[in-house]
Amino acid sequence: MTAVQSPATRPAGVAVGDDRGRTVEKISVARLTRVELRKLADTRAGFWMLIVIGLAAAGTAAILLAAAPDEEQTFQGFFSFGLVPATVLLPVLGILSMTSEWSQRTALTTFTLTPARGRVVAAKLIAAVLIAVAATAAAALLSAAANLVALGTGGDGSWHLTADQGGRLLLNQVIFVLMGAGFGALLMSPALAIVLFFALPTVWSVLGQMVKRLSEAAGWLDLNITSIPLSEPAMTSGEWARLGVSCAVWVIVPLAAGTVRVLRREVA
Repeated sequence: MTAVQSPATRPAGVAVGDDRGRTVEKISVARLTRVELRKLADTRAGFWMLIVIGLAAAGTAAILLAAAPDEEQTFQGFFSFGLVPATVLLPVLGILSMTSEWSQRTALTTFTLTPARGRVVAAKLIAAVLIAVAATAAAALLSAAANLVALGTGGDGSWHLTADQGGRLLLNQVIFVLMGAGFGALLMSPALAIVLFFALPTVWSVLGQMVKRLSEAAGWLDLNITSIPLSEPAMTSGEWARLGVSCAVWVIVPLAAGTVRVLRREVA
């Protein structure tokens, strides 16, 4: 009698054939995303960055409760101010995620297990966006708690926040964390990417304010300026257009160029 063996199932991915006819497992993007999220929390830098973001968000709520006028102690006020630390620090997590293979010398292992590097890049970007969503949700919870305290201490305590405002505040976090990911992918060095991420936009903002010939261009290309209306009650079509142009320069171009560099770089 001939025994027939059933092939082993592969729940984590899809079985595909390689160039030598062997069967290998194609790891799903969802699984790669879970790995990238775990890596962000497992590393010492990523773990403490998340802790600092949480403490800073709580600190902003305490500052508003202690120093802000009663009429400014609203859910919208707590929420907008509470997201400021995340706007500054979340991009660093995006940089650390994109540069981890090169800074920790795990590129050979990662790209051997997942030869399709584009899937790894996609997983890192999805993980960065999910971190931005989680940070926004955490800030909303802290803001709600602070607003309840404000209600009990004589503050305004208004809960008014439109879905449009909340969506734009979330979009602001996503834009900046993807900007950080783009700088990380393009430069592949965490220290260099972090320095240039903060230095280049700051220098451009200063030049736009000091040089008259650059002031009009700065209104379209300075992301620090064009992103301000995202926290306002409403945005005009012109403000959306300026935000789109500045995002193309500071987010899309670095991400596209960085992805090409990751795909083509030799792994020593």
